[in-house]
Amino acid sequence: MISVLLADDQLLVRAGFRALLDAQDDIEVVGEAADGEEAMRLVRTLRPDVVLMDIRMPGLDGLAATRSITGDGTLSAVRVVMLTTFELDEYVFEAIRSGASGFLVKDAEPEELLRAVRAVVDGDALLSPGVTRRLIAEFAARSRRPAAAGGLERLTGREREVMALVGMGLSNEEIARRLVVSPLTAKTHVSRTMVKLGARDRAQLVVLAYESGLVRPGWLG
Repeated sequence: MISVLLADDQLLVRAGFRALLDAQDDIEVVGEAADGEEAMRLVRTLRPDVVLMDIRMPGLDGLAATRSITGDGTLSAVRVVMLTTFELDEYVFEAIRSGASGFLVKDAEPEELLRAVRAVVDGDALLSPGVTRRLIAEFAARSRRPAAAGGLERLTGREREVMALVGMGLSNEEIARRLVVSPLTAKTHVSRTMVKLGARDRAQLVVLAYESGLVRPGWLG
């Protein structure tokens, strides 16, 4: 059973999400919060698998709450999916960099919400190739010089190659076709790379791929 915490200051939004999620055999909503402070209290108490976190909330906003969650080693198993009204929300970049496993537009189709919850529990990031491209473009605009390539020396040549492809927005299936390997082999390489670099999930791996200089915006074409 996947446990979910809803954090949104709009009661109707929470009610709609709860109705959909609780109707699933494998998902249970264990709590609701109307602001970031309440969300943090409930996360520490309930230890949910997934937090659906609104970016804009009164008091402590979703971005600050996400940083607190991802920065707390005792909450390392909790995955945060940011909720936003617009796909190009100005805070999406910071949310991913703060450790969120992805983001979801509030008017997404029900199937997309369910897929998102299940995906982040499995360790996948909720990032489409298009979103990844925008994130990397944002990195390019904010930082012209890549950071030191910390940790990349621990990767094999194939793992670096896979990490670069993840950073370019390719799925496991696309990586498999590019490298002429099975999707399972591609997934294994991605998983080992995340472990070696201490990445929480695929979203963080995308961030590390750019910050290390392994991926450059010009490669996206």
